[in-house]
Amino acid sequence: MTRLAQYVKAKRKEYGLTQVELSQKAGVGLRFVRELEQGKTTLRLDKVNQVLALFGAEMTPSKTPEL
Repeated sequence: MTRLAQYVKAKRKEYGLTQVELSQKAGVGLRFVRELEQGKTTLRLDKVNQVLALFGAEMTPSKTPEL
């Protein structure tokens, strides 16, 4: 499980939300929440941020070092 997946699952439980409730509050699908919590690596960043916004967090793309 990725750190992001662990964070979202822990925060969801801390806030007392089910996956269904989290998906409704964030405006994303239940499938997306499940994939996020399972650590899927190919998720849309805008949707990830919709979920994270509920917890006062945000994820940004990593900067690629100049070669």
